[in-house]
Amino acid sequence: MRIAIDVMGGDNAPDDILRGCVAGLEYIAPGDQLVLVGDKTDIEEVLGEIGINDDRLVIHATTEVIEMAESPAKAVRSKPDSSIVQMCKLASHKVSEDIRCDAALSAGNTGACVSAGIMQMKRLKGVHRPGIAVAMPSFHGPMVLCDAGANPEPTPQHLWQYAVMADVVSKRLLHIENPRVAIMNIGAEDSKGTGTIKEARDLIKSSPGLNYIGFIEGREFFEGVADVVVTDGLMGNVVLKTAEGMAKSLFKAITHEILELDPELMSRFAPVAKSIWSKNDYHEYGGAPLIGVNGTLFIAHGSSEPRTIANAIRSCREYVETGVNEGIVERVAEVETALV
Repeated sequence: MRIAIDVMGGDNAPDDILRGCVAGLEYIAPGDQLVLVGDKTDIEEVLGEIGINDDRLVIHATTEVIEMAESPAKAVRSKPDSSIVQMCKLASHKVSEDIRCDAALSAGNTGACVSAGIMQMKRLKGVHRPGIAVAMPSFHGPMVLCDAGANPEPTPQHLWQYAVMADVVSKRLLHIENPRVAIMNIGAEDSKGTGTIKEARDLIKSSPGLNYIGFIEGREFFEGVADVVVTDGLMGNVVLKTAEGMAKSLFKAITHEILELDPELMSRFAPVAKSIWSKNDYHEYGGAPLIGVNGTLFIAHGSSEPRTIANAIRSCREYVETGVNEGIVERVAEVETALV
């Protein structure tokens, strides 16, 4: 297996990205390769500092970088030799078999990754619009949120397909046999929500094989009532970032109160806090796949650390090996045929 990695994307690139690639070598087989896409001089300099010389690390040199603040679509078109565009191209069917990669990974500009992924990889057969599927922690275990930022203004058909595709992700990656599918809404009653949400509800309810349980509100999100939560990219991204910030703030507050109450108690609390935090730390999940593209593309957090990238490499490999894309194509065709 070959995984293309944009080493120029992210708040701490290329150092932390490359250190994550080195750490991620433990998750790939002896014959596999990590294709490091970016500035050749920078890559060689950092690898030299690390002191690593492994033939599983291969450099694909590029001359341009898409910055975090750039307009995604414009940057993708104007910078064809950027690390993001070249990474996606390597993981597409536009290149020859001898250099083609099985997956791509970036912690760079999310919008640019989505644009480049769709432009270079195209869409899976039958898919209208790709979406970002994030594994989110809850007290009862992880669930899938889709969309988390790729499509802020989806049609009912887009939301319906997010439910179908995320259901496949939940089954194959989270090993949930019969995922409970819900739609994020302002209320649980059928009368609540926009016309788009209501139309999407009707499509999802009519889809054979989907265990649709209805609307859920934000306060139920972490209660474990659903395994797949469908929403538009704007709301999904706000929920994702709010959850990350709340988890961090809550742990800070708890730690502060314990230290104020009894500093010695902290030594007993620390192992418990570490265990809880590991289950809610996005670094442990690595990245999130852009589901629906004709390839495998994982998008990691801009503030990714080396362990984030290493875990994302592991996730890329699992996504390919479990045949998620093949499952999506099969399910989309089955459901569309049944609804005609």
